[in-house]
Amino acid sequence: MGLNRKEKLERYFLAVIGGRRQGRGAAVLRSGLKYLSRVYAAAVAGRHFLFDHGVFRHHTLGCQVISIGNLTVGGTGKTPVVEVFARALQKEGRTVAVLSRGYKKQEHSLGKRLLDLLTGRERRHPPRVVSNGAELLLDSAMSGDEPYMLASNLRNVAVLVDKNRVKSGRYAIDKLHCDTLILDDGFQYRALKHRVEIVLVDSTNPFDNGYCLPRGLLRESISNIRRADFIFITKSNGKHAEPLKATLRSLNPRAEISECIHRSKYLQNVYSGERQNLDFLKGRAVALVSGIASPEGFEQEIIRLGAVLVYMKRFADHHRYTQQEIIDLINKAKKQQAALIVTTEKDAVRFPKIERQDVPIYFLRVEIELLSGVEDFYACISRICFR
Repeated sequence: MGLNRKEKLERYFLAVIGGRRQGRGAAVLRSGLKYLSRVYAAAVAGRHFLFDHGVFRHHTLGCQVISIGNLTVGGTGKTPVVEVFARALQKEGRTVAVLSRGYKKQEHSLGKRLLDLLTGRERRHPPRVVSNGAELLLDSAMSGDEPYMLASNLRNVAVLVDKNRVKSGRYAIDKLHCDTLILDDGFQYRALKHRVEIVLVDSTNPFDNGYCLPRGLLRESISNIRRADFIFITKSNGKHAEPLKATLRSLNPRAEISECIHRSKYLQNVYSGERQNLDFLKGRAVALVSGIASPEGFEQEIIRLGAVLVYMKRFADHHRYTQQEIIDLINKAKKQQAALIVTTEKDAVRFPKIERQDVPIYFLRVEIELLSGVEDFYACISRICFR
């Protein structure tokens, strides 16, 4: 049950930039990446300059557009926040669509994509509709993990996938009659004009090592958080957040700031849908498997809930599981006398169907809970809905 070559390379690269790989080769690579990071940061700054001065065009679609994104690559817990905003807006009478890029969704061949791009057919292809608000229409392979999760959990909210979110926004308005668009992972997507800019900051690793890609995980300079209207500090425990808040306020004095915690709610069987409360884990031998950007929090939470960890397997972020990998996982869990296997909800949508159920597989359902800034959050929803 090994990693493929691409995942091994990704893991090595992350170990190098995170300083976990030592030696002359890693040091030389970090030095080269630092130079590339400066080039990347300059290119991003130039792109923002062109948008700010009207050289690159912002598209407006005549409806509310709320962007939810982050400064870093992966790991901020964005999907549950998108879910909360979509529910709150839909509850207040808005017809909501979530527009996602659909990272690592199944793509056409490179040749076909190039041909479509050169002939202009790419612009004419409709977006993939994961959910029209009434029913789920695509699987996770065709839509991507996060869009499929959102479509599965959100009733009366449409979810669309396309790299061109101006196009998918127009489709949501014209065909699905939506009046509010949530731009998932939209902080860097400036082709579509945003009404409200929401940025997430992971309290456990706010700005990684301070470098932009590829030396670090920042997508752009930390100072650009000044564009945010609302900042969510995620994965907070309600303690020790004041230094981070002070830093954020110094970078952006006008933004409202809220803290939220990702709270475990229950366990759900990946295949049968059966639910168990969290006490089900206490004293039980558990095998863990995950393929997410930051698995440490998930693993620590399972231990905190009282499970006895007997086996653990990590895959690269967005790993697409095979039947053989799940069978191997079950065999390893049985060998270690695990009573159950636990994974994340994001991983569960990538599990293939299997016949074997001799070791039950559950995912941990997690939702966000606001710890501070509750009034600011609902004031933000009110402004979007009624202004």
